[in-house]
Amino acid sequence: MDKKTIKDIDVKGKKVFVRVDYNVPFDADMNITNDTRMVRTLPTLNYLLDGGAALVLACHIGRPTEAREPQFSTKHLVKHLSELLGREVKWAPDCVGPEAEALAADLKPGEVLLLENLRYHKEEKKNNPEFAKQLAALADVAVDDAFGVAHRAHASNVGVTQYLETVAGFLMEKEINYIGKTLEAPQHPFVAILGGAKVSDKIGVISNMVDKVDTIIIGGGMAHTFDAARGLNIGNSLVEPDKYDLARELLKKAEEKGVKVVLPLDLKVSNMFPADERYATEGRTKIVDVDKVEDGWEALDSGPKTSEAYTEALAGAKTVIWNGPMGVFEYDDFAGGTLAVAEAVAKATDEGAVSIVGGGDSIAALKKTGLMDKISHVSTGGGATLEFLEGKVLPGIAAIADK
Repeated sequence: MDKKTIKDIDVKGKKVFVRVDYNVPFDADMNITNDTRMVRTLPTLNYLLDGGAALVLACHIGRPTEAREPQFSTKHLVKHLSELLGREVKWAPDCVGPEAEALAADLKPGEVLLLENLRYHKEEKKNNPEFAKQLAALADVAVDDAFGVAHRAHASNVGVTQYLETVAGFLMEKEINYIGKTLEAPQHPFVAILGGAKVSDKIGVISNMVDKVDTIIIGGGMAHTFDAARGLNIGNSLVEPDKYDLARELLKKAEEKGVKVVLPLDLKVSNMFPADERYATEGRTKIVDVDKVEDGWEALDSGPKTSEAYTEALAGAKTVIWNGPMGVFEYDDFAGGTLAVAEAVAKATDEGAVSIVGGGDSIAALKKTGLMDKISHVSTGGGATLEFLEGKVLPGIAAIADK
């Protein structure tokens, strides 16, 4: 997958349409609470600006209707983006039309214009050719640095490529290199860690990984479906009964291919959740073996024996991919399993493994552990990362010009 990048084009004196993923969270006062996605695009933006380009930035926030709810306006990004770039960012009150065209036309090298929310127009998600043409008319060349929307064929990342040469930004290039190339030719032993609540969210990933890895660690809520499918009583734990047959098939496929599957040995359970202030002091949690979960009790984290087994399975790994937490990590009492995995992945990375962590919950869990900088690559995509791990062709990547 050899795609052109910003290093393959000359941008001096040109206007560059840059699709970024600035779908960031805000608090009630519209302050940005996590600017990671913005910060990750700075190497691309600064490289283009240093190269003498003028930038037209396009993105979306949330899922607005055509009523143009003000909380989804990109205007809320302008002040912080100006601070990050160390220069004034201009703002267009629409992403197409006469005003956006006039503002883009007036841009000088080194200047930055942020367009209003692309999704205020239904044509964006429909990949409408006329809308894509209007976006393309704002610039001379396009850069896609929005991996988070690469699994969507929208006007701003796929449609514009019909009218403008489109190359990858540094962030997109890194995602393609780390995830794509790692999956194409991984170093072994290769370990995949899959957690989160539901098997249904990760079916494609598990199935694809069984063909590539040496070991799969299955944790979080999805592990209970595998345990129940094996005939274990899992009390009131989260399960998907309609996925029992599939879980058994996946375990059989792994066995046939000689892939080791590591499931929980013990669990931290509670009989009062969501928790209130009393549950910890009243003995409302306990550690039990995986086959000893009583009715009325719910598994919310992996136990110490499980964490030890996960850590052992990661020892000596040369490639590690992690998607999904091991428990309800938002509560400190149920974050132990996820922390143990984060520490084991960080240790493997220290010892030479390539480690990739993706998915919103995994990243939030990793942030909580303070080990973000110990991982080789933290993916900015949610659904895009999952589909990439499933081995799917992502339309946003396919549309980028080949070298």
